[in-house]
Amino acid sequence: MSELVNNIISGFKNIVSFGSEEASSNANSGCCGGNSDGQTACCNSGSAPKDAESGGCQVNESGCACSSSNEPSNIDHVKIFYSTLTGTAKKFAEQLETQLNSNPGNVNIEKVTVMDIVDYDNDDFMAETAVCLFILSSYNVEGPLDWFSKWTQDLRYDWRVDRLSLQKIRFAVCGLGDSEYGEEFNAASADIDKWFGQLGASRIYPLGSCDKSADQQAQFNSWVSGFISELQDAHSLEFHPSNIAYDSDDEGEEVDDGELNKDIGAGDDNLSGDEMVDVEDMGKMASKIRAAKVNRAEEEEAYDNGKSRAKRSIGNTAEPTAAPVPRDMVSPMLHKNLTKQGYKIVGSHSGVKICRWTKAALRGRGFCYKHSFYGIQSHLCSESTPSLACANKCVFCWRHHTNPVGKTWRWKVDDPEFIVQGVLENHYKMIKQLKGVPGVKAERFQEAFDVKHCALSLVGEPIFYPHINEFIKKLHERRISTFLVTNAQFPEKIAELEQVTQLYVSVDASTKESLKKIDRPLFRDFWERFLSSLDSLATKGQRTVFRLTLVKDYNTDELANYVELIRRGRPSFIEIKGVTYCGYSGASNLTMANVPYHTEVIEFCRKLVEAIGGGYELAAEHAHSCSILIASTDFKIDGEWYTHIDYPKFFELLESGKPFNSLDYVAKTPSWALFGAPEAGFDPNETRFYRKGKNPNQDTTTEVAVAV
Repeated sequence: MSELVNNIISGFKNIVSFGSEEASSNANSGCCGGNSDGQTACCNSGSAPKDAESGGCQVNESGCACSSSNEPSNIDHVKIFYSTLTGTAKKFAEQLETQLNSNPGNVNIEKVTVMDIVDYDNDDFMAETAVCLFILSSYNVEGPLDWFSKWTQDLRYDWRVDRLSLQKIRFAVCGLGDSEYGEEFNAASADIDKWFGQLGASRIYPLGSCDKSADQQAQFNSWVSGFISELQDAHSLEFHPSNIAYDSDDEGEEVDDGELNKDIGAGDDNLSGDEMVDVEDMGKMASKIRAAKVNRAEEEEAYDNGKSRAKRSIGNTAEPTAAPVPRDMVSPMLHKNLTKQGYKIVGSHSGVKICRWTKAALRGRGFCYKHSFYGIQSHLCSESTPSLACANKCVFCWRHHTNPVGKTWRWKVDDPEFIVQGVLENHYKMIKQLKGVPGVKAERFQEAFDVKHCALSLVGEPIFYPHINEFIKKLHERRISTFLVTNAQFPEKIAELEQVTQLYVSVDASTKESLKKIDRPLFRDFWERFLSSLDSLATKGQRTVFRLTLVKDYNTDELANYVELIRRGRPSFIEIKGVTYCGYSGASNLTMANVPYHTEVIEFCRKLVEAIGGGYELAAEHAHSCSILIASTDFKIDGEWYTHIDYPKFFELLESGKPFNSLDYVAKTPSWALFGAPEAGFDPNETRFYRKGKNPNQDTTTEVAVAV
């Protein structure tokens, strides 16, 4: 397959010029704004550039991983195809022609042609090499688009046709329609966009969807603006035959998240490419589980070899020894493992990753529990950490303990500004690579390049980072809110921590024995540290959360002890979630039998609230994540819940320099997010998709999308 990809790219590299020797110039320029002397900052920060092997700024075959080319994009020919009933699509196509003929920005276009789709011989698409743009009107009546749509569908499902038959095409589709037609709104345009991708064509920009019942002209202008911005990056015009991996052979056209990860760093042999695996997906995990066993065996062998080293020097030790030189936290082997799991490594000890909910949000398929509980939209959220190291080896660790562990910081320390810039640039790079996924909404794609929230909960212990306060300040200066999660083993760091938007403590067990069994901490005084952390939390005066992960047969029978911990830490909220089974890791003996049902989580929450005896109530839920939010009644104002956050108000209060508390920046919880609501925490403005046979509202022999 790799030979085929290389042949395709070399066969068409003469179509688009990407500037002279760009890759080598990037690699030699320090990375992201460096000079030829290699002494300037990496990613425009104050830190010196680092090479890929040292875990610093990553350099790939195209140069620096977080850079974009300043060289102009040269395009020989752009063809704009339109299909119209009332003339709107033709008008929009001509507007686009005018804009492209002006060679906007960093793009040089030799020729632009506009034509009606009915005047073009469809079979010529098999040999077409121009950049093809489709402005297509579709309604629920017969129209000029029908023939082209039927031809594309036949081409896609004809077993005699090569699945790479349209591999020479780079394309983008913008649909025009009327949302009053419900499920038929822009359906033909969406199908054509999907089928072109499945036939090997390279998608330049996500599908546009312009509604006649709204401001269609403004929506089209927004789509064109985003499309032209993509053209200004020469890499957007490269051929990517691998895009066909995004499209399933399944008639239901459901795209597997594992396949989505292939283009952003996760490998086929990676078991934990996403942080959540639905129960119905476990049948697909057999090969990944086998690979995980092999990987784990290699890791355990390396660990055993490390243990065999002498613990003390032998012989004459009178001579003073040199101070140990700090090393990179991310070793080459660790870098390989984390990259396989979809991480982007920043510097020597930080990381960022796209979560499954970001991908779902980009496709309009819902948001994670933080949207239901606190009003965060997943496509505007970056999941990251400034420290991949941790002081625990939890049995339910999503990453199967591929991250390092330690009780003290013994590694190199990167500059906070360097980490923030590296996190954002790598996050945006991964977002950009999702533009070829069918179903990605153009407006969400554009919005995703303005991160509004940072979840410091990826892996490891973020509060372990020596400059955590400076790091958080750098995020707040960009008006990026922060949710920081700690494992409650560094109480002094909690006490020193300055204002964050919301502070979490993982409360995985309620007794010393069960905490040791579940978290497997490194510290001998782990229980004393845990209790001291809860005491520090109670004095913070800001929004605080207990995060409880229920593991059946491990910690579900400790109700009374949890009550004592809640009274001690006095959190604003208590998030209770059933553990997610992440497959075999070789590091724990958890099975699907340890995963509680949502009804079991609800029952535990009811009993917990009753045992607390007042001051807390069930406030919200997100059934898809098997999550319940218990909130302090302080956030129930005039009989209505205010668990959401007024983010602009938070930054206004922060910038004022005046003291404020958790009730000063609350926002009302929407009705669909409340506990017991029929939507069960799923935003009704989103579209819920079911896999085959999983839709409770339809015949199990078909797979359809329904709005919940």
